[in-house]
Amino acid sequence: MSTKDIRTSVHHTTCDVCGRTLLRGESPEPYVAGGERRWVCDLCIGRALEEGWVREGTIPTYDRAEHARERKRPLMGFLRSRRPLHEMPRAPEANGPAVPRPMPTAAEPAVPPPPVREPRHVRAVPTNDEHKVAAAVDAFNSSEHPRTVAGVARSLGSPVVSVRASETHPSVVHVVAAWELCWYRYEIDLADELPGVRVAAQGSELSELGADEHGDNAGADENGLLALRD
Repeated sequence: MSTKDIRTSVHHTTCDVCGRTLLRGESPEPYVAGGERRWVCDLCIGRALEEGWVREGTIPTYDRAEHARERKRPLMGFLRSRRPLHEMPRAPEANGPAVPRPMPTAAEPAVPPPPVREPRHVRAVPTNDEHKVAAAVDAFNSSEHPRTVAGVARSLGSPVVSVRASETHPSVVHVVAAWELCWYRYEIDLADELPGVRVAAQGSELSELGADEHGDNAGADENGLLALRD
């Protein structure tokens, strides 16, 4: 009896757009960006296309109108631009031999001044934890990350959500969404003019979380939007 080799795939376990670890059974799609192959989960295909990533095996589109204008360029104008100096139009003879009429020279384009870097704007940070947490929830719901929470929830159910102000950074709030098989920790800096939300860490074991991150002071709806519990 012949034996069959069993090969397990250890590659492409994360999405190159949102950075989350793919769940068992998810199959990412290969895309090409910057000459490199990227792997995109089903939730991030729209974002990959917006960034100009091309799905592997497809032909990228191009500007047909611009191509048509180039093909319709008058042949005589093209030939005139390639005529040598001795075939240029000559000025009419007066009292001497005809001399070649010099071709006009194009003006050199003006060099734009270097861009002026705008100063970083810092907003006022709420003074108490209750207001910090509320502001962080608003920032999270305005970001793209609720889509990731909703996608995982469709497979694993509703997450346990903890929203806590950082004890070491006064302007930072941590949001943890946890399931039995995985968890995500998001970091929100309220000091920025437009508070940004980023994935600070992720894992697959709940024991990796801190004691204060096992709380359940918020919930997520079917769209991944957070709401604080009363």
